[in-house]
Amino acid sequence: MKSKTRHFQFPFFYGYVLMVIGTIGIWASVPGQTIGVSTFTDPVKDALGLTRDQFSAAYMVGTFLSSLMLGWAGRWFDRRGARVVAVSAAGLLGVTLLLSSVSNELSKGLMTITGFHHWSMPFSIMIVLFFMLRFSGQGVLTMASRNMIMKWFDRYRGRVNAFVSISISLGFSSSPLVFDALIKEWDWSGAWRILAISVLVIGVLMWIFYRDNPEEMGLVPDGKSGSRKTKDKPLPKLKQFLPKEAFATRAFWMYALMMSFNSFFITGLSFHMVDLFTSAGLDREEAVAVFLPISIINVGISFFFNFLSDMMPLKKLLFIMLGGASVWVIGLIGLSGGWGLWLIIVGAGVSGGLFAVLNSVSWPKLFGRKHLGAISGRAMSMLVFASALAPFFFSLSKTYLKSYTSMGWLGLAFVIFMFIGSLKADDPQPKVVE
Repeated sequence: MKSKTRHFQFPFFYGYVLMVIGTIGIWASVPGQTIGVSTFTDPVKDALGLTRDQFSAAYMVGTFLSSLMLGWAGRWFDRRGARVVAVSAAGLLGVTLLLSSVSNELSKGLMTITGFHHWSMPFSIMIVLFFMLRFSGQGVLTMASRNMIMKWFDRYRGRVNAFVSISISLGFSSSPLVFDALIKEWDWSGAWRILAISVLVIGVLMWIFYRDNPEEMGLVPDGKSGSRKTKDKPLPKLKQFLPKEAFATRAFWMYALMMSFNSFFITGLSFHMVDLFTSAGLDREEAVAVFLPISIINVGISFFFNFLSDMMPLKKLLFIMLGGASVWVIGLIGLSGGWGLWLIIVGAGVSGGLFAVLNSVSWPKLFGRKHLGAISGRAMSMLVFASALAPFFFSLSKTYLKSYTSMGWLGLAFVIFMFIGSLKADDPQPKVVE
């Protein structure tokens, strides 16, 4: 059980402190996110002597293995709380980045010791490092920080998530430019060391400020102002779904699959962004900068619909996300023909903006807060599994079909399937719960 925490008195609701610090905690996960790894893809694979297919396969296997652990991590979150789980993940991520910075030296050292000089040695090392990066960064640190913020708010959850989503979008979308600048100045190994130190410092901040839920500090969700408004217009009492009950609903699978779809394609796009966009006629700097206009659309969509998520059915947001996804997979089909770039930018911006909304507010709103870790952990494992497949599938498409167009057709077929399946993905909450 979680240990008791001393009740501190603040002149404002402590949840807003956690909104800011939790957002910084999610920023700290960027080196373990695909958009953070992608900038290192070309220099690291060249330093290790791996082909694009081999490097992508190592990423796929390591990410797949990490997805198998996220269900357990979600249950760990429910038992131990955000503070212990997030700080542990930040520590693991920092150590992993330090090891990644010497991955080429580890590979050479092991080949010298074993006398086995083969590409499978750096390949195996990168599988282990990718497992640690993805589990700690994209998986546990992101999940624990986001869930903690959402547990501190109820009536204001959507508007708080608007701030969080915008901040995350801006931070994530600017990270390729920042990381690329670090690589140019300090080489890829020095850049990873700088990021490792930054993550560990943020881990200290998380240990100081993170708290699992408002009840732990003698408070209530939304603070006193939220409680007063609740007296005037009571919020419906949510059923607290057991994990097995949540997993038996169509809503869980449709929302989780749609977010996994977004994770798959944004991962493939991010991981191969330089090669993908240079093949469409852009240079490296322009390819890296493509995420900026995507993020501008992403921010606007996220801000607008986060506020609406407090008032409108989530199912409508799900279908808007489907619309955005359909636009950008069509853009991927037309990218090699020269007409798909702006469709990708607009569609990915809309879809990504809705992803930022639904990935945060869906699980507590649909299934309650009590088992949030286990339920969101299962969804996160699906997201990470999808992201594991993406780089390798995109790489195979380029290697054997000479373009990424086939991934667009695959995406279009999945969007049609999701549209049909989501027609009956209704809110599982009973209309009235005594």
